[in-house]
Amino acid sequence: MRSPARRWRERGGRTVRLALAFDDIMEIALALLGLAPAELDALGWTFADRKRLLDHFLASGKAAQRNDPATLSDTRLELRLPLRDVRRLRTFVHRELPKAASNAALLDRLGAILDGLS
Repeated sequence: MRSPARRWRERGGRTVRLALAFDDIMEIALALLGLAPAELDALGWTFADRKRLLDHFLASGKAAQRNDPATLSDTRLELRLPLRDVRRLRTFVHRELPKAASNAALLDRLGAILDGLS
């Protein structure tokens, strides 16, 4: 049997909440989907790591369905990520997202939020 502390570490440890605009969340999710296997290897990720991050973004998309489509782009949604996934996301933002992002302001906003968490 696994101890409660071990199960907690396997789930990723402490959960962090990030509030991001819907458009930012979608741009990050599309950039994650666009990673080639070689880029995943360069980040030290597996397909399971990417899938887990995408699942967090999918959960925020389900919350977005309750909002008015006309105001959705300005709506801020909350992402709840385990700390280990925040670290992976920070690495992704600094290494790979600048290659795929179409909005430089997104890079600044997300970089500031993630750097503020550490």
